[in-house]
Amino acid sequence: MELLLLEDIPGIGVKNDIIVVKEGFALNNLLPRRRALVATPAVRKRYADLIKTRAEDRERETQLMRSAAGVLKDIVLKFVKKATKSGKLYAAVSEHEIAVMLSEKHQVEIPEVDVVIDEHIKTVGSHTVKVKLGDKEAEVRIEVVSEGDTGT
Repeated sequence: MELLLLEDIPGIGVKNDIIVVKEGFALNNLLPRRRALVATPAVRKRYADLIKTRAEDRERETQLMRSAAGVLKDIVLKFVKKATKSGKLYAAVSEHEIAVMLSEKHQVEIPEVDVVIDEHIKTVGSHTVKVKLGDKEAEVRIEVVSEGDTGT
C-alpha cells in the first residue's frame, strides 16, 4: 500500500516521503495514528509541491553523502584511552565517541546510529568501523593508544 508520511518515522521514512508498506502495518499503525495518508491521486495532487520538495531534498542528501564518503575514506580518528599493560581498554570506544569526534574534528555530522562497530573496540591498536551514508557505507580507521603512549 502506498502512503504519504505526515511525520518523520525512524526506520520508515521522512515527512512527505511516499512509501510502500504492507497493508496490515498501514491499517493497524500508520493510518489510525494519523502518521500517514493513503497516496491517492487526490492526495498526490494536493501535496505535489511538498512531495517534489522532498524528492529534491533527498537528491541533495544523496550528493552530500557521496561527498562525505570521499572525505571519510581519508580520515583516521585517534583516541587516547586508559589501558592495562597488556593493551586492553578500561572503557571501550563507543559509537557516540566516534560520532562526536567526526563532528568536532572533521565537521562531518553523522548520527551515532549510523556508526557500525563490528566488534567492540576494547584494545589498543588500529581498528576499522563502518559509517552508513544513506544506502552506502564508508570505512573509517580508528587508532587507539594508551594514555602513557601519547609521545608520538
